[in-house]
Amino acid sequence: MTLRIGNASGFYGDRFDAMREMLTGGELDVLTGDYLAELTMLILGRDRLKDPAAGYARTFLRQLEDCLSLAHERGVRIVTNAGGLNPAGLADAVRQLADRLGIPVRVAQVTGDDLTAAHPGSLAAHAYLGGFGIAQCLRAGADVVVTGRVTDAALVTGPAAAHFGWSETDYDRLAGAVVAGHVLECGAQATGGNYAFFRDGDVRRPGFPLAEIHEDGGCVITKHPGTGGFVDTGTVTAQLLYETAGARYAGPDVTARLDTVRLSQDGPDRVRIEGVRGEAPPPTLKVGLNRLGGFRNEVVFVLTGLDVEAKAALVRDQMEPALGKAADVRWELARTDRADAPSEETASALLRLVVRDSDQEAVGRALSGAAVELALASYPGFHVMAPPGKGSPYGVFEDVYVPHGGVDHVAVLHDGRRVPVPPVQDTAVLDEVPEPPLPEPLPPGPVTRAPLGLVAGARSGDKGGNANVGVWARTDDAWRWLAHELTADRFRELIPESRELTVVRHVLPNLRALNFVVEGILGAGVAAQHRFDPQAKALGEWLRSRHLDLPEVLL
Repeated sequence: MTLRIGNASGFYGDRFDAMREMLTGGELDVLTGDYLAELTMLILGRDRLKDPAAGYARTFLRQLEDCLSLAHERGVRIVTNAGGLNPAGLADAVRQLADRLGIPVRVAQVTGDDLTAAHPGSLAAHAYLGGFGIAQCLRAGADVVVTGRVTDAALVTGPAAAHFGWSETDYDRLAGAVVAGHVLECGAQATGGNYAFFRDGDVRRPGFPLAEIHEDGGCVITKHPGTGGFVDTGTVTAQLLYETAGARYAGPDVTARLDTVRLSQDGPDRVRIEGVRGEAPPPTLKVGLNRLGGFRNEVVFVLTGLDVEAKAALVRDQMEPALGKAADVRWELARTDRADAPSEETASALLRLVVRDSDQEAVGRALSGAAVELALASYPGFHVMAPPGKGSPYGVFEDVYVPHGGVDHVAVLHDGRRVPVPPVQDTAVLDEVPEPPLPEPLPPGPVTRAPLGLVAGARSGDKGGNANVGVWARTDDAWRWLAHELTADRFRELIPESRELTVVRHVLPNLRALNFVVEGILGAGVAAQHRFDPQAKALGEWLRSRHLDLPEVLL
């Protein structure tokens, strides 16, 4: 007995026609949509300040208007976290849409994640709930289930638990569903999107993934026939490493052991996942807090041709008097220029100034006025990418933890009944797994100075102020070299931004992978725009571009 769960959204703003593509491209039992991220919660919080009836992903409603009849005809249930900060509002909007279209649809919702009232000063504070509220709704016959902040994987564990009748202590089965949910949650990232070895297939328009989940928790990751992209053990490994840390991947329902995951190619565009072990979840739930951190402004000066360093020094000296009141001032010179360049753009470097302060005036008029006044009085060739504005608000993300019993997790069924979802009874403190033994190193031999990416893939992402970089080898010999060569100290050498930060290395031999967590590199999170790449999306690709002495036998 197999449950086919597909995904049609990896973020708020994903490909609009993916829902129709997934409903018409092949067989499905459940279609999920993940619309929430740390930054999305802040955006929805600001929407709700303007309109108390807002706070959910309106894109989902427009997609559903196009596809609700299709889902009804094909018997596909829809589960989504598009409810955001207002799942009740979205559930009501779906009911109104169904009535207008004349489609008999049973709509349920999951609530209890909103803890904003308990955290004064926060714009949005929401606990990450598990999948058993979703399961209650589906068991009662819901066709559409709308949630607020649940874990991304809960969109899969909930339907799987409902379908197979799993209990809260079926840890291995639940862990298998968590792993499947983690692979699906970012949509086309599992089918070749954002993939280190993207030239292995045609990724111009990758299809969206689906999981064929079995009663024992194992699954096969695949996609609809004829859709773009590709699914292989590499694309699945990349997504498994995305925004994770060590061997224990904790959630509200179960802690999945990533070090037990076994992958195998099961045919074209089919990857089998099996062997996943699970443990009791930790005793607390994560709560994501979003608040306004202050105001931010920036200006990018273009420095063309000769004397780039001297031009940068001049404009910095000229701007300094106007920046005295700002609490945080950051300058960054990107040497994108080339000598004897064939175009003006390639002859130019970019000097980026970012200022932050709790007072909008300190980063607004003072900065913009000073920058504009230099138009005829600074370095030769003076111009900027765009004139600075008045300063815009930025957000700060942090996480805190509450006991499982600290939330009122409720499934609001399609008939209006409210069914409490009891907190888990068994928990286990989250300890680090001892580092497993490393493989035998490669024997000594000739080496060539070349980029790491010739022998290893990487994918990186953000978790609050931390970044993770998952690095995996494509062959056993490459793994033997990588496991010994890419230590935490070598990572710091290759990524200078991390040299003063804590870098923790986790070893995952089954995946031939190392996962590095760089603590604090993203400051107060993505909304704070702390660095050039605020979500660390390309940190892994930067690492792959760095040169090491690679064994010639691997090339």
